[in-house]
Amino acid sequence: MATVQHTTTIKAGGSEKDYWKDLWLNRQLLWILSKRDISVRYKQTLLGVAWSVLRPLMTMMVMVFVFSYLAKIRSDPGVPFPLTVLGGLTIWTFFSSTFQQISNSILINSNLVSKVYFPRLLMPLSSIAVGFVDFLITFGIYVIMTIFFKHPIGWQIVFLPCFILLTFITSMGFGLFFAVLNVRFRDIGQLIPFLVQVGTYVCPVSYSGRLAHGTWFEKYYNLNPLVGIIDGFRWCLLGDESYFNPQSLYSTAIISFLILILSLVYFRRKEKTFVDHI
Repeated sequence: MATVQHTTTIKAGGSEKDYWKDLWLNRQLLWILSKRDISVRYKQTLLGVAWSVLRPLMTMMVMVFVFSYLAKIRSDPGVPFPLTVLGGLTIWTFFSSTFQQISNSILINSNLVSKVYFPRLLMPLSSIAVGFVDFLITFGIYVIMTIFFKHPIGWQIVFLPCFILLTFITSMGFGLFFAVLNVRFRDIGQLIPFLVQVGTYVCPVSYSGRLAHGTWFEKYYNLNPLVGIIDGFRWCLLGDESYFNPQSLYSTAIISFLILILSLVYFRRKEKTFVDHI
């Protein structure tokens, strides 16, 4: 309660420098919101955190059955298909969960927006905690699966933080844009789950990016920033046996940073109008 009282002393509409200063001063509120988002995620659920274990396992089994047994899509040579799927699913879960949480963050915290002033960017930032917890759980499942399939993680794991950071930047960029739109147009909330569902098949989550290699649309396919992230993340886990085109990181980094910067500018310009539309 003391934190909320502190935020009321900060006035909206300050300079850009004061805004980022206020963001730092309210870091305790960021921690409180993050803990609340995590607890709400599993509150009043029968299985609680177990859902975060069952969900990726069930999704992996469905994808393996559909893409391997029905569609007859092959994994990279020497790589078990379940590890290909779970590797892509691990980083995709982080992106999709974070993206959806950020997109809905302003509406979820509408009671705070209408009563108290604080840097509104705290709400999207706190939403990252839920996606990161899901990521850690799914990653733990992947480690166990590597033991089962006797396919140990190689030295490429040292590059893993780079791809996690890129995922954070990408989800934040897209999420901030849709968070603003979601406040103004509530139909966006119905569109977001559809986009995530389509992205699961458009991005190389359950299949290797090798399928697009050498095709006429490969250069256009690589413009999707998540292609380089998923292939690169899977390479960190599976090593050189997993397909990864390092050149795809150029478009990934440029597009992801550009989207984040534009979304931050858009968010800052529109955050003063949130109260009018909630």
